[in-house]
Amino acid sequence: MKYLKTTEFFETSDLALASVLYYFGYQIETINKQNLNKSIFIFSRDAKIDQIIESFWKHELSVEPAQFFALTKEIKSRLYNG
Repeated sequence: MKYLKTTEFFETSDLALASVLYYFGYQIETINKQNLNKSIFIFSRDAKIDQIIESFWKHELSVEPAQFFALTKEIKSRLYNG
């Protein structure tokens, strides 16, 4: 596992938020699975990511449902099989 500087990265255990970030083009740098009960998705931080996160929590984002579902399945596959 590579060690990451926390100021350069955003971490979340929320699958829906991770799926939204992935939908909007952010790649998952790594998934921290050290805690068996909770995995942490780690994304590179940039100027726009905080705006997307804020819009997510304010329920201001729209996604194409089929694509969002497919990306969520892809993340789950990576989580459980990778």
